[in-house]
Amino acid sequence: MRINLRNMLDNQVGTIASIKVSGELGRRIRDMGLVPGIEIKIQGRAPLYDPVAVRVRGATLTLRNNEADYIEVEVE
Repeated sequence: MRINLRNMLDNQVGTIASIKVSGELGRRIRDMGLVPGIEIKIQGRAPLYDPVAVRVRGATLTLRNNEADYIEVEVE
């Protein structure tokens, strides 16, 4: 099932299916290592749910919700 990264639950694991933005923001997301085929895990969220901390390739990254909206993830 494909869902938006923003809608993933804490500790949920998925595989990035697609990045739905181009231009500067799309390049920045890809430069962080968030590319299709990479496994991603939701590590936690700030108290007001923005930003979200994700685990990718052994590193922890934080994304704002408006950035996470453009990332589609395949989950079980």
